Amino acid sequence: MNGAQSLVHTLLKSGVDTCFSNPGTSEMHFVAALDQIPGMRCVLGLQENVVTGMADGYYRIAGKPACTLLHCGPGLANGLANLHNARRARSGIVNIVGDQATYHRPFDAPLTADTEGWARPVSAWVRTSTASAEVGRDAAVAVQEARTAPGQIATLILPSDASWDDGGVVAEALAVPVAQAADPSVVRNAARVLREKKNVLILLGGAALRENAQALAWRIAAATGAKLLAEGSNARVQRGQGRLQLERVPYVADVAIKALSEFEHIILVNSKAPVGFFAYPNKPSCHYPADAQVHVLTRYEQDAEAALAALVDELGAPQAAIPNPGPRPQPGRGAPTPEGLAATIAALMPENAIVSDESVSFGRGFYALTHSAPAHDWLHLTGGAIGDGMPVATGAAIGAGGQRRVISLQADGSAMYSVQSLWTQAREKLPVTTIILSNRKYQILIGEYSGVGANPGPTAMNMLDLGNPDLDWVKIANGMGVEAAQATTLEACGDLLSQSMSRNGPFLIELVI
Repeated sequence: MNGAQSLVHTLLKSGVDTCFSNPGTSEMHFVAALDQIPGMRCVLGLQENVVTGMADGYYRIAGKPACTLLHCGPGLANGLANLHNARRARSGIVNIVGDQATYHRPFDAPLTADTEGWARPVSAWVRTSTASAEVGRDAAVAVQEARTAPGQIATLILPSDASWDDGGVVAEALAVPVAQAADPSVVRNAARVLREKKNVLILLGGAALRENAQALAWRIAAATGAKLLAEGSNARVQRGQGRLQLERVPYVADVAIKALSEFEHIILVNSKAPVGFFAYPNKPSCHYPADAQVHVLTRYEQDAEAALAALVDELGAPQAAIPNPGPRPQPGRGAPTPEGLAATIAALMPENAIVSDESVSFGRGFYALTHSAPAHDWLHLTGGAIGDGMPVATGAAIGAGGQRRVISLQADGSAMYSVQSLWTQAREKLPVTTIILSNRKYQILIGEYSGVGANPGPTAMNMLDLGNPDLDWVKIANGMGVEAAQATTLEACGDLLSQSMSRNGPFLIELVI
């Protein structure tokens, strides 16, 4: 057995059965092993940032890591932006990165790079296997690290001779560490604050945004008068009928500062105290009041649901029904607006859909009008590196086994960063409906100009314009094998959205806004 074969066997033993790949020469023995050993689903992405974004989306829905297959240091570098987003989402991923043979590395061939150095900022664990006998052992540790709560990125670098040499040894799966419990004294302190203090915010993030944890948080809020909010960007929020009508900490600095101004105490549940996405002249970096006291109930790696259950018990909080958000809205009509599109999505999405949201500025108000939609999962751009919406949608569809409709809300400028995702959706026949919000400009940056106090002129505006020539999204999608149509009204968008639900594969709607 060679090192590559031991790698595949070990990954499968450890529960990793999906590989998102874009391989090259150094990885050919791994590719051969994937061909020889049954059990691993291999999904090709046409650019590494698509590959890493798919692995992120997969983990968010499947709840277990996939592996990636990346070609040497430059291939890893191409995927770093979505690894940054995945790190912020706390997604578990096992990166397998090929490298020069150990004896060839001193010759400094063109693809030789500081692969470990590039991997470290986005990885919780990095290791280079230097011999075939080490590969299986190292792979088992990589999976264990990736599955450590709440999810981590583990990068295993595989020199080609460690892959092709004989002497591979299959390793058994390692135990996965359980999520840490909250300290009982921390639970008692949170209960004291909730009983004795006023103007308390409970800020939910991570696993605290799952349905069961939300119900516990609502019992606490109903019993104490505390307010609930979600972090601004979240890997996965369970929303819709039967779930809380949670709003998020706003993105815009002035709006966030105003929304948080009333709170004297903030209890963090798998979240961090709200800060600005960027710095702005003469505005504070922290968006909560300077005299507010911050209390940590659970860190990201701790068990939020168990801590909330303990807090419910400490408070003696009775059962509390989740408020009914009311009936589903009617689809929007007329010219496209954020409110009209949100109503259309809420009116027409199927039960148990997944929304991958990279709508950027156009979609900031979508939440208020989608609370009454059927139960669904909503996935955000977590790290701010644009170009993750379409890969995350693709990976989420695979993580759901192709059994759930994914609606990808996608700004047009961001879409061009990872447009190759459409090809993978077509090849894998994935149930993804992409709505391209086509305003033919980087609209968010136009808003940021005023935020930082700058005054754009013709040269600046030209750099923010996606026209001249216009992007033809119907042709782009068709060229990737995806059926597509353009809509200029909400009625047309709704008709196309409904039609897409009956298709087995992907569909793209260019909504001109």
